[in-house]
Amino acid sequence: MTEAPRGRAGRMIAAQLLAYYFTELKDDQLKKIDKYLYSMRFSDDTLKDIMKRFQRQMESGLGRDTNATATVKMLPTFVRSIPDGSVADESIERQEALNLFGHVADCLGDFMEKQKIKDKKLPVGFTFSFPCAQTKLDEAVLLTWTKKFKASAVEGMDVVKLLNKAIKKRGDYEADIMAVVNDTVGTMMTCGFDDQRCEVGIIIELRHIDLVEGDEGRMCINTEWGAFGDDGSLEDIRTEFDREIDRGSINPGKQLFEKMASGMYIGELVRLILVKMAKEGLLFEGRITPELLTKGKIETKHVSAIEKTKEGLKKCMEILTRLGVEPSDEDCLAVQHVCTIVSFRSANLISSTLGAILSRLKENKGVARLRTTVGIDGSLYKMHPQYARRLHKTVRRLVPDSDVRFLLSESGSAKGAAMVTAVAYRLTEQARQIQETLAEFRLSKSQLLEVKKRMRVEIERGLKKDSHQEATSLRCLSQRAQRPFENGDFLALDLGGTNFRVLLVKIRSGKKRSVEMHNKIYAIPIEVMQGTGEELFDHIVHCISDFLDYMGMKSARLPLGFTFSFPCHQTSLDAGILVTWTKGFKATDCEGEDVVELLRDAIKRKEEFELDVVAIVNDTVGTMMTCAYEEPTCEVGLIAGTGSNACYMEEMRNIEIVGGTEGRMCVNMEWGAFGDNGCLDDIRTKYDQAVDENSLNEGKQRYEKMCSGMYLGEIVRQILIDLTKRGFLFRGQISETLKTRGIFETKFLSQIESDRLALLQVRAILQQLGLDSTCDDSIIVKEVCGTVSRRAAQICGAGMAAVVDKIRENRQLEHLDITVGVDGTLYKLHPHFSPIFHQTVKELAPKCDVTFLLSEDGSGKGAALITAVGCRQRELDAQQQ
Repeated sequence: MTEAPRGRAGRMIAAQLLAYYFTELKDDQLKKIDKYLYSMRFSDDTLKDIMKRFQRQMESGLGRDTNATATVKMLPTFVRSIPDGSVADESIERQEALNLFGHVADCLGDFMEKQKIKDKKLPVGFTFSFPCAQTKLDEAVLLTWTKKFKASAVEGMDVVKLLNKAIKKRGDYEADIMAVVNDTVGTMMTCGFDDQRCEVGIIIELRHIDLVEGDEGRMCINTEWGAFGDDGSLEDIRTEFDREIDRGSINPGKQLFEKMASGMYIGELVRLILVKMAKEGLLFEGRITPELLTKGKIETKHVSAIEKTKEGLKKCMEILTRLGVEPSDEDCLAVQHVCTIVSFRSANLISSTLGAILSRLKENKGVARLRTTVGIDGSLYKMHPQYARRLHKTVRRLVPDSDVRFLLSESGSAKGAAMVTAVAYRLTEQARQIQETLAEFRLSKSQLLEVKKRMRVEIERGLKKDSHQEATSLRCLSQRAQRPFENGDFLALDLGGTNFRVLLVKIRSGKKRSVEMHNKIYAIPIEVMQGTGEELFDHIVHCISDFLDYMGMKSARLPLGFTFSFPCHQTSLDAGILVTWTKGFKATDCEGEDVVELLRDAIKRKEEFELDVVAIVNDTVGTMMTCAYEEPTCEVGLIAGTGSNACYMEEMRNIEIVGGTEGRMCVNMEWGAFGDNGCLDDIRTKYDQAVDENSLNEGKQRYEKMCSGMYLGEIVRQILIDLTKRGFLFRGQISETLKTRGIFETKFLSQIESDRLALLQVRAILQQLGLDSTCDDSIIVKEVCGTVSRRAAQICGAGMAAVVDKIRENRQLEHLDITVGVDGTLYKLHPHFSPIFHQTVKELAPKCDVTFLLSEDGSGKGAALITAVGCRQRELDAQQQ
């Protein structure tokens, strides 16, 4: 028989009323709990405020001056590249360091035995998930134990050393511990293997977060965010339950954020809330059992089970029944809601701190929209049915201008440690090969003494009459230099590079000696440098004409000194035959000619003014004369700039090519050609050879090509190309920029080697050169630059040691006090060249006390002073006749 429609309708209405009644009952119950736990519910404004607080803590942790007092330690991990556990129980945790690390060593040994690899020395990665201070990848000093560990004599110790000691004591296997990493770093590295955008790692048990960012390029920073709030900055959001958990912990007052948000404490937070609600008669009809009062009886896995959508209430009933509280359905509903509030608060807190890190990452990258991946591990994130969804949703709401992908790590801690170790192993092998490459540039003291000895041999040869090597000289006897200089106005020309200067020098002698200078700089175009000699000297005369117009002195017939900084054979003060062009000059019809006559001819062709060319001067001699004007003991001149050269006062009896027995004469060594006969081949590298082969004067000026500013950058470029080809730099990609000869100027070496420069600024310099570098690239480039410039300073110092020792022996002195006048941009501007140079001279010539005097415009001023001496000498010669 079919049921009457009215009866069916009545039952349906009754069912709807019953459902409505239970819904109302449920809503009412949930509202009561929401009200009771109001302080655990956070608005977005509150979460954004927590974000700001955490950002301030991060800044403090990263600051050199504020790190010591910061609660969020922001510990550098020395993991600079992303990739293209537990062995303790309750009894072990509390034992002495020896027992703890002995246990770890035993476990490692047992594992190696099972895997039949005990006879191999394998690289090992050590995941150690406690706050540590790291100064390098294979060193970690424990700051403090967390998570119930209390083994004594470990805090303040390097845990790698402790483990190595335990392995050594065991004695039946070897292990090479290459990296110690935090579990969050391991998580990031594991996920980074699958997704190269992964730059953040989280363990949501939850204790820490790590990010790849820093002020010097990029480095993984372990924030140790569990201590956030230890300074009182979270007191306004901590509840009575948080405080009770802290009081009952083994580290009261510490890791306060961890105690509010991590899986280790969520179950206990729920238990404390249920106890209080039961005491107040809000749950279990006021029943409180011994089980409910027992610490640890509600675990985080129970919270996860209770919050499951379908069987959660059933699981809740089972769990509460085991605690003996005889729960009702309403009790189960209430407990489920308590669990939801506590776990939701954890997800919100993690979202706010993660949001702060993502915001910093976005700011540091300087992008409008951040695209990144967060690697996540941890049982709470994996097992809890709602946690991941809540976390993702809140993060995206707090950091709306970002596209964040969350990637679950598989065995992040262990697998990541292996990956860090693999990277470390690769980098160690790479570093070994790089050091092997640079070892050729690192000269020992015995090698430098050999350079000094060979320089001495070449000086002796150069002074002999039958020598094929040109040793040029300038008549500048020391007694003449000490006479009063001629008063007057002198013109000086300074040609030694791509810029050419014309100077008017006003010399006033007497009691108040003074030198006043006016000058203009003129460029010499490359086509003039490498055109005909006539074009070059016409250009020089055109510049002189312009300068005389500028000074209003075209009608005056001025004496002129010509600083000509190229190898010349001088037969008199005003005659110099060019031996060979250097420094990029190639003007034809000049080599073998008297450059003073070439200048005089060009002045005649101009027919606008007259000049009296009194002296041709090398820049080293000009430098020595300028310094001798201030300091009479200055008897050596050195140029350490675009080119490299030296001069010194030699005994006339030793200068066979001039002849004479008395007095001294200044000898311009032209030491840039030292080694052209092959005497330095044993210390020249393949990079020096490549620089020489690509130069305009192959086979010449070999010493200069190893130690002067014109070539150091090119040596560095050759090394960088080789290292890139071998895959050690710039991801193995040789850019068009790096292929360009001369692109790596020596000024970049000076900038890169500056002690004040952070790696981020080094990267900026490389980017200016079109070289897209990583932090690791910047470190390698800086070391290459330092190695090349150090060798330059040392071999230059070895040459100078040979010169001052020869002067000492010439004068048969046990000890020599002497001053060296120095000029040149490499000496003046490079941050480390001069101190290394000075130290080398001191070590290789210990019987000489050498003072280095920086020349003020030696090239121009020195030419004028020598011209003044030349004019004075003319007067004396005329009087004698």
